Amino acid sequence: MCLLAVSLFFLKCSPKITTYDPPIEEPQDFSASGKDSVSNRWWEAFDDPELNRLMDSSFSHNMNLIRIWYQLQEARSMRKIQSTFLLPDIEGSARTAISRPQPDFAGGENTQIGVSANYEIDLWGRIRAGVQAEDFRLQASYFDYQTAAMTLSSQIATTWFQLITAKKQLNLAQEQIAVNEKIIKLIKVRFGSDQIKGVDILRQQQLVEEAKNQKLIYETDLAMLKNQLAVLTGVPPQNFSITAQDSLPSLPSHPQTGLPLELVRRRPDIKRAYNELLAADRDMAVAVRNKFPRLSFNLSGQTRSNTYPELFNDWAYTLGANLVAPLLYWGRLRAEVDRAEAVKNQQLYNYGQSILVAFQEVENALVQEKKQAERLTVIDKRITMAKNVQKQLQIEYINGFIEYLDILISLDEQQRLEREKIQLQQQLFESRIALYRALAGNFDLDYENETQAVNQNINEQ
Repeated sequence: MCLLAVSLFFLKCSPKITTYDPPIEEPQDFSASGKDSVSNRWWEAFDDPELNRLMDSSFSHNMNLIRIWYQLQEARSMRKIQSTFLLPDIEGSARTAISRPQPDFAGGENTQIGVSANYEIDLWGRIRAGVQAEDFRLQASYFDYQTAAMTLSSQIATTWFQLITAKKQLNLAQEQIAVNEKIIKLIKVRFGSDQIKGVDILRQQQLVEEAKNQKLIYETDLAMLKNQLAVLTGVPPQNFSITAQDSLPSLPSHPQTGLPLELVRRRPDIKRAYNELLAADRDMAVAVRNKFPRLSFNLSGQTRSNTYPELFNDWAYTLGANLVAPLLYWGRLRAEVDRAEAVKNQQLYNYGQSILVAFQEVENALVQEKKQAERLTVIDKRITMAKNVQKQLQIEYINGFIEYLDILISLDEQQRLEREKIQLQQQLFESRIALYRALAGNFDLDYENETQAVNQNINEQ
């Protein structure tokens, strides 16, 4: 009873879990914010059923995400292995031999059966700290899985809107080819009446060929983006079929950025870094307690007989205790503590860096979206002015005041601006996706309930 009381006393002295503040300055509010709250399933804000279907398919079939899920299963097994050191190891043994002829040798069957149990008393909480370290690694692995899912969601959304943009550019290229070919027909009529130079027809033909070249580029982009979506959703590209819309959806209203500390508590990559820090803290606790004595017990029972019928008649029992204390390890244990502390500090600053990068991603997305919206306003004005210039040049050309080359240059500039506008619209969506990705937290997946038991274990400890 005294020994049990001593053991319970030392168990109460197990190392406590330390909480850490990020090694950064107190962050101010983000530079801008909207009114709409950010849903964890942020892509639903675009109200695009096809995008929602792609997301659901990717979460179920993306190979990389499934691979990371099995890394989570590996972490669960490692935690289970570590937790078994808190329990006694029980082993059974059996041995038999037959000696012949019996009169010439002592014995006969010579059979032994035994059971033994070994148990180390966790005097200083060393084993428990190891279990806690695996708990935090399991949590980090789960948040790694969540981070991968969030990254995948942004890749799906970006690729989908790029696909829509490529189709829109393709349609525009076809329209520009038709316009340019129509102009060629008109100037050929004027060429027949000696009102235009032959070189002007060649220059206009160059513009047609340039539009055809753009059409080939967008056809290639369209096919490659479809292949990319196929791989992201876990489907062979040759088996994948999808039809992109002709235009991008309406951009949702600007979301709330919230407080920076709310972002720290929400983002899975930051929570992964924090759990890795706590795991390193527990590893250091293990290293410190490796310098302390260890107490273990061994209980064994054994029966032995020279004949099978008498095998279980007599039993021998042994109870032993073993106390081991490190005396002279030439600084090896101290060096292991120093190593563990260095790893913990690495994880501390990795945690701080993860927070800084998260803040940077939010601010970058905010400024990019703002400036791209301003650029769209500017380019709309430039397109309007280019069209007005084109009309004026046509009037002056008809009156013989200018060469056709001036009209050609103006038309080329107008068509280039129209293509640039579509690209800017796509970049505006990419900035919004980046903002959603930077602000969003975890979202429910089919596998999320797997880690509820882990949370309970950590809270109990």
